Amino acid sequence: MPEGLEAEIYRRSAVACVGRTIEAVQVDDMQPEAIEIRASLPGSTVTSVGRHGKLVLVELHTEGIVPGTIPSVVHRNGGDLTLGLHFGMTGRLIIDGAAAIDRLEYGSNRDDPAWNRLIITFVGGQVLRVNDPRRWARFTMEPDDERLGPDVLSLTRADLAVGTAKRQRALKAVLLDQTVIAGFGNLCVDEVLWHASLDPRRPAGGLSSRELGRLWRTTIAELPAMLGRGGSHTGTINPALRASGGPCPRRSCCGHLQRGEVGGRTTIWCPSHQR
Repeated sequence: MPEGLEAEIYRRSAVACVGRTIEAVQVDDMQPEAIEIRASLPGSTVTSVGRHGKLVLVELHTEGIVPGTIPSVVHRNGGDLTLGLHFGMTGRLIIDGAAAIDRLEYGSNRDDPAWNRLIITFVGGQVLRVNDPRRWARFTMEPDDERLGPDVLSLTRADLAVGTAKRQRALKAVLLDQTVIAGFGNLCVDEVLWHASLDPRRPAGGLSSRELGRLWRTTIAELPAMLGRGGSHTGTINPALRASGGPCPRRSCCGHLQRGEVGGRTTIWCPSHQR
């Protein structure tokens, strides 16, 4: 499932498209902005690829597009455009026939042409595709990423303190709120809270200064490590362990993992050392 880590892997893969000019676009008719995307993108050139949380941002320069062919879109970068790619639960990014991630956990590794929701063909024949069996990926022109919280991979202790302060919702629910911290997903939150020895059910605003510091240090250490290993499924609390349960994998802990629902999401934690 694409979390912030997977979106960063997709961003790095999409950097190969910088400098390319778009020749043609095919987009799923179920997309709310399908008409705008088809009309706006051809003729534009990719200038950079960024990311905010789970959202990949493809920046496009529009010089050379025939006047009057672009619909009324509010451009946040002057005369240029931004295409936002959100991959839902099972969307995969494929650049020039190579998948940035071979297989998503809880998704399919099939590359069925019927699942192509976006196809961008560049001058020269190179192709960017988003392939999504569940049709939950979303593509938007000029996405409003200002509503998102600070990015999880550049999170500061102050960001975390502000995001959790005075909030009575469960800690896990607050961390999953993309307006609080952008990029955290279910697997990464369970992993970080397990390492930080924090119960996901605790009120977020009840953390002590010491606990808040521990949570922040764990986040900035564990997430880059998981990114380096290939994504959100590579933690200690990995999909296989989530499915099997059993004893807590922490050496100094004699407890057993517990499965439940916190913040509307399936959650795995160890009541023995996560408090």
